[in-house]
Amino acid sequence: MSDPRPVIAALRDGRGLDGPGAALIAQGLADGSVSDAQAGAFAMAVLTRGTGEEGRIALTRAMRDSGHVMRWDLPGPIVDKHSTGGVGDTVSLILAPLLAARGVYVPMISGRGLGHTGGTLDKLEAIPGYLCDQPEKEFRRIVEDVGCAIVAASADFAPADRRLYAIRDESGTVESIDLITASILSKKLAAGLDALVLDVKAGSGAFLKGQDSARQLARALVQTANGAGCRTSALITDMDQPLARSAGNALEVAEAIRVLKGEAGALRDLTLMLGAECLRLAGRDQDGRDQDGRALEILADTLDSGEAAARFAAMVAAQGGPRDLLERPEAHLAVAPVIRPVPAPAGPGRGAGRAAVAGIDVTALGHVVVALGGGRVRAGDRIDHRVGLDRIARLGEEVGPDAPLAMVHAADEPAAATAIAAVQAAYGFGEAAPSGPLVRERIAQ
Repeated sequence: MSDPRPVIAALRDGRGLDGPGAALIAQGLADGSVSDAQAGAFAMAVLTRGTGEEGRIALTRAMRDSGHVMRWDLPGPIVDKHSTGGVGDTVSLILAPLLAARGVYVPMISGRGLGHTGGTLDKLEAIPGYLCDQPEKEFRRIVEDVGCAIVAASADFAPADRRLYAIRDESGTVESIDLITASILSKKLAAGLDALVLDVKAGSGAFLKGQDSARQLARALVQTANGAGCRTSALITDMDQPLARSAGNALEVAEAIRVLKGEAGALRDLTLMLGAECLRLAGRDQDGRDQDGRALEILADTLDSGEAAARFAAMVAAQGGPRDLLERPEAHLAVAPVIRPVPAPAGPGRGAGRAAVAGIDVTALGHVVVALGGGRVRAGDRIDHRVGLDRIARLGEEVGPDAPLAMVHAADEPAAATAIAAVQAAYGFGEAAPSGPLVRERIAQ
């Protein structure tokens, strides 16, 4: 067996990471020949000294190749989108079928909720019968037949990352940009993608709240993915307010269905922008005339025509869900037994109890949903898909007696009362603050 210690020492001494060293570490993480102590030392060396760009690309490739890598033979490009996580971010449920309706294949391997952010798989499991765990043969069949599928990663994908992820948590090395990049991309690239669009959040509800931090991660992701052979770009998008009007699993599915049926708003707008970026990378932005604008127009027409909704319905049915979900969502999505408005708190200078929303602690709103039971405090916690928030007030909007901050959906009255107080504390009031742009910046190679 090759010895990982010289690789770790080279990193520790600032000499970087090369391809053979990355392969040795990744394979050792996957097969257990690298010990926990060595894995922790490796992670700490990366955190303190960095891998360099070439080393980060080598590590990403090696972690991708530590397990099964899919290969496709389809009559169209293979594309996916990854978000770094936010509140009310239900883009994936709309974007995957929307792209599929334009001849783009989307084998989307997604995750569960992390911290204050919701997980795509948790949302989809609010749909009765929907199976996120699909054997590869069935996953391939659904992608080939429908054009898209949203599934959980199998144990065969990037096993080195699964081991290193746990080590990073235990060794205090979670914040490493190099390790974050390799972790995200090794799993995504194992799906055999031709192109990938990254949605990197910035703002009060993002993991990386500052624009500079988000830009640093976006650049690392884009450089690394392109270096590993996958056409990639990133949009840095706003998370100073929830993307959707709802936060919570069944509530977000219901909102995604409304957007698929034509509802306007920020969720639709960002989905179209990310979709246009996907089409551009996939070479499907049509005739080259005003390409980004043309792609937006095409995707908006596809959404309005009902083609994307039909693909979503087909995907849900193919993965075990009800065939009439779009026609009768209220018959299938569970409803919380207690639904209460969140009144704007009283304060000086507010005529007739009215005030404009000047700021939102979006992370706090995410924690409200978790506390209601809509997310996990510990791995393995059971999720209550019914609970959450909807009709969430946005920046600049006026709230008052007839316009609450949100509606709380709770399992019981005490939980609702606690959530109401927490939502009130998450809002600031003053002069109407205009919303910033949904897309703050585009990062490309």
